Amino acid sequence: MAQTYPPTPSPTTSTTCHDEPYKPAVDFNIMVIVAAILCAFVCALGLNSTLQCVFRCANRALTEPVHWVASRRLNSGLKKKEMVALPTSIYANSGSPSSSPSSASGCAICLMDFKDGDNIRVLPKCNHRFHVVCIDKWLLSHSSCPTCRHRLKSSDCMPSLEIATA
Repeated sequence: MAQTYPPTPSPTTSTTCHDEPYKPAVDFNIMVIVAAILCAFVCALGLNSTLQCVFRCANRALTEPVHWVASRRLNSGLKKKEMVALPTSIYANSGSPSSSPSSASGCAICLMDFKDGDNIRVLPKCNHRFHVVCIDKWLLSHSSCPTCRHRLKSSDCMPSLEIATA
């Protein structure tokens, strides 16, 4: 018997298509390297900004006049017992429609007008009036009047320059 073999493709017929040109895929390693370089650049910019801020703050601290630093420390806020010792009162409208501009009928911190029955605190040296809640928040971090900046602490507590430089 004669054996029959499956037909073989003819040499003129090709099973691969050479009509499209070969397009190399973007190398994954190159993409990873570019991403790493971009991340390093962004991190370097952030570090640069942080270091500039640190150097500016350090330079300012070294070049500030000693007296100004001592004054700033003095205006750092009242103690709770000093703040509570300041006089308070209950606001009562006097009924006079012609009040002078110097006697404002509102709190300069929250910008609300005083109402009858509001607890107000009168600062001793300048006689400015504020809501107790408003001025107490202010006085915890400042020891001056928010309106006129008059210091509530006496100036004889101010440290001398020799103490401040030590």
